[in-house]
Amino acid sequence: MQTAATSSILINGYRIAYEQYGEGSPIWLLHGTPSYSYEWRKVIPALVQKGYKVYVHDLLGYGASERPLEADTSVAAQYTLFSQLLNELGMDRLHVAAHDLGGIVGLQLAQEQPERVQSLTLLNMPSYDSWPSPTWKKIIEEQLEQVEQMPRADFDTMLKKQLPMAVYNKELMTGDTLDEYLAPHVGPLGKASFFSHQVAHYNAKYTESYGTDLPKLKVPVQILWGEEDEWQPLAYAKRLVQDIPHAYLHVIPKAGHFVMEDEPEQCSDYIDRFCNEHS
Repeated sequence: MQTAATSSILINGYRIAYEQYGEGSPIWLLHGTPSYSYEWRKVIPALVQKGYKVYVHDLLGYGASERPLEADTSVAAQYTLFSQLLNELGMDRLHVAAHDLGGIVGLQLAQEQPERVQSLTLLNMPSYDSWPSPTWKKIIEEQLEQVEQMPRADFDTMLKKQLPMAVYNKELMTGDTLDEYLAPHVGPLGKASFFSHQVAHYNAKYTESYGTDLPKLKVPVQILWGEEDEWQPLAYAKRLVQDIPHAYLHVIPKAGHFVMEDEPEQCSDYIDRFCNEHS
C-alpha cells in the first residue's frame, strides 16, 4: 500500500498514519472515500516545490491508519480526531485542501474553529442531498446486507467497476494505480472495514443543513470541481458557491471526481494561488 502517510501518531487511543513533506506555510490535504492519502501523491511534490509544508493523514479506518471495526468513523468522529491531531502537532493556523468526505471534515473545522483555518479549498465534496451517490443509495437501501456478504471475488469486481467512475480518463484507473486504490480493501479486514468504516457513514444527515450553515462561514473558500464528476455532479458545486460567502468556483474540464488524478497540476496551481492570496 503506497500511502503518503508513512509515520504514525497515537490520537485518542488510535494509531493514525500521517506525514509531513517540505518546509514553509503549512497546508493539510484531506482525502475522501473510497480512498486514502495516496490520492494526493501527484499534488504533494508540486506544493512542496511551491514552498509549503504539506501534511496528510489517513482517516481512522482508512489506508494505513488503524481499522478497529468497533471504532466510530463517522464524519463527526473524523472531525474530532483531526482536531486532536492538530492539537497534538501544535498547529494553530494552517491552510486546508479537502476532497470528498474530507471536505465535510474540513468544513466542520472552518465552522467550529475558524481562527485556525487560513484558507479552505474544497474539491468535489458531498453536499446537501448528494450523499450517498445514486449508485450507493440504491445499494444501501435495497441490497446492503447482500453486498456485505458477497464473495470476495464479487466484492473485488464491484470495486473495480466503481473506481474507474472516479476519473474522466479511465486509463488512469488501471494497472498499478487501480491496485493501490484497492490495496486497503484486500483481505477479510479490508472488506469488513470498507462497509463498517466507509459505507456505513454515507449519509446526507451530515450535509443536509448546508443551506443554512454555509452562509455563516467566515474563512476564505475556493471550490475546485472536476466537470465530469459521475458521483458529485457539477450542479452541487454551483449551489455551494452561492451559499458560501465570497467563495470562488473553478471548474476543471476533462476531470472527474478524483480531480487530483485527472489534473494534478491544475489542482496544485489553484491551491497555491489561493493560499498565497490568504497567507
